[in-house]
Amino acid sequence: MRGIRIQGIITAGRWTLPAVIFISTICWIATGWVLGFNYSISMNYAPLGAFSDILHNMPIWLNKLLGFILYAVIGYFLIEINNVFGIIRMRASVQTSLYFLLITACPAMHLLYPGDIASVSFLLSLYFLFKSYHQHRSSGCLFYSFMFMSVGTMFFPQLIYFVPLWLAGAIKFQSLNPRSFCATLIGFSFPYWFLFGHAFFYQNMELFYAPFREMVNFRPIDFQSQMPLWEVVTLGYLFILYVGSAIHYMRKGYQDKIQSRSYIDYLLILTFYILVFILLQPGQGMNLFPLLLISTSILTAHLFVLTKTKASNIFFICSMVGLIVLFGFNIWTLL
Repeated sequence: MRGIRIQGIITAGRWTLPAVIFISTICWIATGWVLGFNYSISMNYAPLGAFSDILHNMPIWLNKLLGFILYAVIGYFLIEINNVFGIIRMRASVQTSLYFLLITACPAMHLLYPGDIASVSFLLSLYFLFKSYHQHRSSGCLFYSFMFMSVGTMFFPQLIYFVPLWLAGAIKFQSLNPRSFCATLIGFSFPYWFLFGHAFFYQNMELFYAPFREMVNFRPIDFQSQMPLWEVVTLGYLFILYVGSAIHYMRKGYQDKIQSRSYIDYLLILTFYILVFILLQPGQGMNLFPLLLISTSILTAHLFVLTKTKASNIFFICSMVGLIVLFGFNIWTLL
């Protein structure tokens, strides 16, 4: 038993995920009680006015409940992605546990934002992109991947700037050819055909133009006014997890299968891309953080599950302590 470290006990325990769900539920209720359900963070944009009005007018408790259900759906898909693609070399739910804990540590994210809905489309799009790996007939997978990406742009238009990275991923996975490239174009434009038909029929073309106008809306970089202190501290914490995961992968990545290494390489690039995006557009932090938590949770789970050294155990303990401190600090900033 002396050789068994707390990191291995928690990451391999069958009760870890249920315990995390229970703790997260209690914390969501507690933060609502402590903060009095009276805090409000204004949305940075409203490409779909009707959707924004619904979010602003619904009761806070219902907004938080819908957000919790949405995050639970994302957590389920994180488990399925690992089971299907074997990113962590074993069946694991640590990535979902980390995702729940990271979301819980950010009470401001308990409210439902357009970026949260876009993150579901983002994750589904990533699933089909991974599924296209080395497929000779990859048109179907890439069609669905870009279709879900397009759906996400209707809620978070800046998601379109991930399209070049998706194309680069298709090239990396050797699934892009002239036929599948045409499938990506059709898939991305497919949801907008319906949006155009709806806007034209009801003579409300502004509904169709709004996402395109928001895509080119770049705000001046102003961290002081556009990025609250809790976002800065949380971003620093996530960056530490990212660096730790990257260092582990660079040292031990050769132990993974070639296919798994391709996925992890892409996730490292994707996470760095999101971090840079947040620095360039800090005003979009609330919509980009849900995307960042998805990729960071997978990479950090890969680190915690597959390492058994003393250094990794210390890093794991420090990360958990840091997460508790982060949770308390974020509550304090919202009081």
